[in-house]
Amino acid sequence: MLQRTKGRLLLALLVITGMAGTPGNMTLSAEERKFCVGQLKKSRNELISSLNKLSPQQLSFHPPDHSSSIQEHIYHLAITEKAMDEKLQLAMKSPAPLNERLDVHYSDSRLLELASTTGHDLFPDATTGSYAFNWPSAALALESFKITRTSQAKYIRNTTENFRNHVVQTEIGNIDCYQLLLIMLSHSNYHLQQIREIMNHSMFPGS
Repeated sequence: MLQRTKGRLLLALLVITGMAGTPGNMTLSAEERKFCVGQLKKSRNELISSLNKLSPQQLSFHPPDHSSSIQEHIYHLAITEKAMDEKLQLAMKSPAPLNERLDVHYSDSRLLELASTTGHDLFPDATTGSYAFNWPSAALALESFKITRTSQAKYIRNTTENFRNHVVQTEIGNIDCYQLLLIMLSHSNYHLQQIREIMNHSMFPGS
């Protein structure tokens, strides 16, 4: 089920973005901007609604066939979202030298394929060092995710900056900032599907 969901997400992203993201295509189209803002909001709302009114017992439930509980997924997602957003903001404020742009070798389609098969581990430092954020509860971690996502959507909707010209370094090489936004979407959807699998587990607590 999860693999089929990943496949549908990848197909939707490719169709709507028009398989952009090659070195020769360096500007954001109105369609790309609209898609990205809409998907940032949609994935934010879906995650929040899925977790509405879950009890502490449900949040901490750890199925024997899953590596994490719902609560742990929330913490991880909030941490990595904030870390990736910081990387995005830093890259957008930095100069955009042509040589870095020329080092971006991945199309959007190829990058999303890699993100879906590597467990979204393109930023292994996201939960360590200066990116090790802490929250006293899952509710506050989820609120942090909500605030970050809302800010991202507003920024992308209003900015006139060129996301394709600004570059971020990852474990697999340079990607442009629009591609980083696609990874954020893929990452949150991955964790949402993991959370839904836990909630559908036969041993999931009733309350």
